[in-house]
Amino acid sequence: MKIRILQFAIFLMFFGFKLQAQKNEFPVSLIADSLKENANAVVRLNQIDVIISSQRSMNVKTKRVITVFNENGLSAVDAFENYDKTTSVKNVEVRVIDPLGNEIKKIKRKDFKDVSAISGSTLFSDARYIYLDYTPTQYPFTVIYDSEVENSNTAFIPGWFPVKDYLVGVEQSILNVTYPNNLGFKKKEFNFKGFNIQKTTDTSTQLSYKATGILAQKQEPYCAVSVIFPRLLMGLESFNLEGEDGTAKSWNEFGKWYYDEILKGTTQLSPETVAKIKTLVGNETDPIKKAKLIYDYVQKKTRYVSIQVGIGGWKPMLADDVDRLGYGDCKALTNYTRALLDVVGVPSYNTILYGDPYKRNIETDFVSIQGNHMILAIPNGNDYIWLECTSQDDPFGYQGKFTDDRTVLVIKPTGGEIVQTKIYEDKGNLQNSKGAYSIDEQGNLSGRITIASEGSQYSNKASLENSQPNEKETHYKEYWSNINNLKLAKINFSNDKEKIAFVESLDVNANNYASISGAKMIFPLNAYNQFSGSVKRIRNRKNPFEIQRGYVDVDEVEVVLPFGFAIEFLPSNFESNSKFGDYKTEIIKKDATHLVYKRTLYIHKGFYPNTEYDQYRLFMEQVSRNDNAKIILTKI
Repeated sequence: MKIRILQFAIFLMFFGFKLQAQKNEFPVSLIADSLKENANAVVRLNQIDVIISSQRSMNVKTKRVITVFNENGLSAVDAFENYDKTTSVKNVEVRVIDPLGNEIKKIKRKDFKDVSAISGSTLFSDARYIYLDYTPTQYPFTVIYDSEVENSNTAFIPGWFPVKDYLVGVEQSILNVTYPNNLGFKKKEFNFKGFNIQKTTDTSTQLSYKATGILAQKQEPYCAVSVIFPRLLMGLESFNLEGEDGTAKSWNEFGKWYYDEILKGTTQLSPETVAKIKTLVGNETDPIKKAKLIYDYVQKKTRYVSIQVGIGGWKPMLADDVDRLGYGDCKALTNYTRALLDVVGVPSYNTILYGDPYKRNIETDFVSIQGNHMILAIPNGNDYIWLECTSQDDPFGYQGKFTDDRTVLVIKPTGGEIVQTKIYEDKGNLQNSKGAYSIDEQGNLSGRITIASEGSQYSNKASLENSQPNEKETHYKEYWSNINNLKLAKINFSNDKEKIAFVESLDVNANNYASISGAKMIFPLNAYNQFSGSVKRIRNRKNPFEIQRGYVDVDEVEVVLPFGFAIEFLPSNFESNSKFGDYKTEIIKKDATHLVYKRTLYIHKGFYPNTEYDQYRLFMEQVSRNDNAKIILTKI
């Protein structure tokens, strides 16, 4: 009996210790107040252990502990893993704990959502990802995430990002990397200055970093995460990609290997397709005209399925499969277009880059797998014509905002080449508006306007052509948010893909555009193109800011005043010039009832220090204020 009592006592003591240990697991009370300030979430621990055991084997273990304070912090949990034929998820588990550190839920791999990387397509059936689908019942709560992933693609070593987003504090972020000393391991640090980051180990086979006590940062406009937050790129000179071993110390060497080993055997086409393409081109001898015919053929025949380069593998699917199925991702459609051009003797090259409206360059001084998108380069003299093969609508050679003005890697048979894509100069990004409107005695507006957009502004408008009526109405009511009671009477579009110009022609009406008070009528003269936004005031801005694309807006509008009213007050002409841009308005009085309103806004692209942000804000405030300048009429 005494033995049983002693056993029971030991059990109670052990169970008590276990409960106590659970209660002390990352309690919220231990988070420093400084880390909670401005934070939607705090990363308690993010430890990544990368073990590269050979040229063909890499293991990545992750332990991440995140305390989430509100709904806006849910994205910081970041609990997902990609997998395919080269990448396997060996283990994944989540434990959810309450503010005191008590476990309230355990989620095994079978409880994760496991979905295809492509919905509605069997093309990438082996490209999948698993993710945590958890709806919290209370805030704050803490997620403890553990995963282990094995990958044979050592060409792509995951980067280290101690801070991933705004309004997230970091207690600890740790990176440990081990690797053989004969694979040419390399690294590059970005934006480490100003953050508490220590390099704890750096030998021929090991690398370790530790970041601690990083406060949550508020987002400052006109500045990207990649410019502010610390990150580390890593790579190997001897690597494996898609089952092929490679060695590259230069971009030329890497491009040559990629062309010979990864792209080889992917451009085969059936004899029927070869005959069809030759018939399509006929007797045309000009290579650019041939390319236009084939680009149009690809746009009509294929559709794009979205999948990032890193998920669906780096080797394009066979061109013959794209031809048969009629769809593919960016790599597949680019490679398919190259195969068709080969048939008619037009050289073209697969090109790797970062595709995003926010311009991002390939890091040219760090040879490694980079980029998330692929386009096609056609040599044209000393330059290239760039084809976005995923688009069914883009004009031939037009890049728009997704791939313009950035360094890219062109993959040639002779090797890789770093090139800059097309730069759309500020003055070429033109929106030219001409129109008229009249105001009747009740203050109602009736008018017409024609808006022609070119350069990067073309990409802002061209999608309207295929939009639904309700989408068009939503667009114009947002664009003309300054016009209450707006009604669209007629909408016509003209899309000149040769000149790359999109023209909108509209008839509009609006009741009570002008305000009437007694015998006076008041309304803004600039009805069609007001800068109604604002540049946020930021006290003690920390970061530089960038205007990535400049542009020019030119407006000329005739204004017909109502009969029986005289002008009591007319806004003065205005002009402001600064390093950020130039703004000018001019009002011409033709007669008692006819005015012409002219406006030019020219914004300069550029990278500016934080100390000049207030100057930019004040300049744009001047624009906004003068765009809203009002005329006052008095009834005669």
